[in-house]
Amino acid sequence: MTRLRPRKVCAKQSKTVHGLPVNVERGHGGGDEFPRPDGDGSKSRSVGHRALSAACFHTTTMSLSAVVNVPRLNKTITVPTGLFINNEFVPSVDSKELIHAINPATEEVLCSVVAGSEKDIDVAVAAARKAFQTTWGKNITGFERSMLINKLADLIERDAQELAELEALNNGKPIRIARDFDIGDSIQCLRYYAGWADKIMGQTIEVDNKSKLAFTRHDPVGVCGQIIPWNYPINMWSWKVAPALAVGCTIVMKPSELTPLTALKLSELVKEAGFPSGVINTVPSLGQVGGAALSAHLDVDKVAFTGSTVTGRKIMEAAAKSNLKKVSLELGGKSPHLVFESADLEQAASWAALGICYNSGQDCTAGSRVYVQESVYDKFLELLVAKVKAQIIGDGLDDQTGGGPVVSKTQYDRVWGYIESGKQEGAVPILGGVKREGKGYYVDPTIFTNIQPDMKIVKEEIFGPVLSVGVFKTEEEAILLANNTSYGLGAGLHSSDANQCMRVSSALEAGTVWVNQYNILNNNVPFGGKKQSGIGRELGSYALEEYTSIKAVHWNFGEKLEWPL
Repeated sequence: MTRLRPRKVCAKQSKTVHGLPVNVERGHGGGDEFPRPDGDGSKSRSVGHRALSAACFHTTTMSLSAVVNVPRLNKTITVPTGLFINNEFVPSVDSKELIHAINPATEEVLCSVVAGSEKDIDVAVAAARKAFQTTWGKNITGFERSMLINKLADLIERDAQELAELEALNNGKPIRIARDFDIGDSIQCLRYYAGWADKIMGQTIEVDNKSKLAFTRHDPVGVCGQIIPWNYPINMWSWKVAPALAVGCTIVMKPSELTPLTALKLSELVKEAGFPSGVINTVPSLGQVGGAALSAHLDVDKVAFTGSTVTGRKIMEAAAKSNLKKVSLELGGKSPHLVFESADLEQAASWAALGICYNSGQDCTAGSRVYVQESVYDKFLELLVAKVKAQIIGDGLDDQTGGGPVVSKTQYDRVWGYIESGKQEGAVPILGGVKREGKGYYVDPTIFTNIQPDMKIVKEEIFGPVLSVGVFKTEEEAILLANNTSYGLGAGLHSSDANQCMRVSSALEAGTVWVNQYNILNNNVPFGGKKQSGIGRELGSYALEEYTSIKAVHWNFGEKLEWPL
């Protein structure tokens, strides 16, 4: 529900990141019809009153590219606008629809890209199948796969600045956050799985040493449909692509209709890196078209999705009704964050602020429910408010910005609907809760107190910078409050009592538990949910299992069968 956190704060306060210059210090939800990412609900096919920005112009229709003029950066960015199939950007087979990519900071259209159809998905799947059977899959060594994945990582590192600028324009997040965290982590993710590509191993199993043995093979599952969200477009792309490529799968990628631009730009680098035609295909489309087609396709062997629980259910249903394809789902969350009286309150407040402010709260593991022990509640709340106030929300092109606007008008309206609901149900907004004037889908961080368990802001995933703060007296009460949710993606706790840390981390019902930190992930550590937060795991060696099928081979070298029985 990508979903991603400031994973490696490797760029923090350094002058270079992955060999790239850094100009400034510091450095994963859904719910529309078919698959849209967390908290979106958008249908981006039309923009109504919005006119094409003067900062954007198309070259000829046949060129399938657009030039985005960015006066504030004194540059232009050329963006492919076609479907990427068989290593070429092509028009739709039959669709005249366009997807309009909007800058959430200005509400202007950056450019328009081809909206793929169900028939385009068929063409892309056929291309992926052909590549799997001829130039990829079992037809290439792990060493060769590793070289290509590493080359792709090198190219992304080379173009990190421009990719970050494009991400900031289309998604709204600050350039430095996109470059130093999202893209820096994506490069590391690709290199991590490049290291796995020639280490996919099975087992040799003793059966009868005199006459038989058995062994297992971990074969690539085949053609994979991958549906990624808008909150971390580049990072989620790498999470999905890297393990699939490492084991030998081929891919049809459907980026979010809200943020298709960087997936298309990355597709250029796929070709430059030297991947065979058809290994990675990119089909921007509306979720209810492309996502639905991939989920139900009879020649897709696996579908991976990050987004809402509602859409995840639809994908599982489509997979079951078609060919029972393998499914992995990273879905929504309503993650609790517990602060005990022995905690370092200054640090706990910093992590809690990060948990709700990072990516403007558009994170499937956003720590949107903070519960504080009664004896330190007032002191902690004072610290927390000060920390959150220090976060600068503004245009992602500004160097000082720590968070940008939410991604779309639909998401903006959704978040404000929850803020108003919190007020109406009796919660008290002690910070934020007031709309800005002017352009841009900005939502300032909002903190509610006086909360009750049955309030919508406490029960439901908001996917915005809205925090509910409650109080508890005992450890047992804290655990009950934390686990009182249908979700189970992430949870956090702060305590200096080692025994308490062990007890509580064991009792929390979540796929990831952070102790004395929050929202930091590592590429070699698995990530995924429990309960209605999904099935399967991403990252680490566990993600490889999502893209392989185990074959058992029984070999008889000595037994003679007597017949008839």
